[in-house]
Amino acid sequence: MASKRKCNQLNDRQRNFIREYLDPNGANLNGTQAAIRAGYSAKTANEQAARLLAKASISDEIERQRARRTDRLQITADRVLKELALLGFSNMQDYIRVTEAGSALVDLSELDRERAAAIQEITVEEYVEGRGDDAERVRKTKFKLADKRGSLELLGKHLGVFENTGQEKRDLLQELDRASRIPLENEK
Repeated sequence: MASKRKCNQLNDRQRNFIREYLDPNGANLNGTQAAIRAGYSAKTANEQAARLLAKASISDEIERQRARRTDRLQITADRVLKELALLGFSNMQDYIRVTEAGSALVDLSELDRERAAAIQEITVEEYVEGRGDDAERVRKTKFKLADKRGSLELLGKHLGVFENTGQEKRDLLQELDRASRIPLENEK
């Protein structure tokens, strides 16, 4: 009940600011842009946004709406991490079949929802090659998997993989220094 009262204490422009701030189609979580779209002056939008976001009633309402959206969409940390893992650990061999001649054929016959999540783009090109009796229909399928590196970096950050202690950093720098001093074979 208390949060409803706080929400009712907000004026129309403040409610518009909250809606614009959380709008996934706008400049999501950009206070300055949300303030402008909510009707505040572009000249003072940055200061207005900071003032609005510092206000307890507004920040409480933003958190309440975020929590409702998260519940409604069933977004959990586990679900986000699982999706990142699907992208980060995707492998071309899950989508192709290698022929006896050694060429790769795209084979999506056993594609399931989890593997499909890693596909960013599929392009199918059909054309005729040759003429007359030698004409042959060719179908080329190209596909692109989602960015593995970005997904793995986010997972690594979540797991703390990239956090080195001061001693680990010094050891790594010493190892790199030693490696850079090893003479090449033609320098001996």
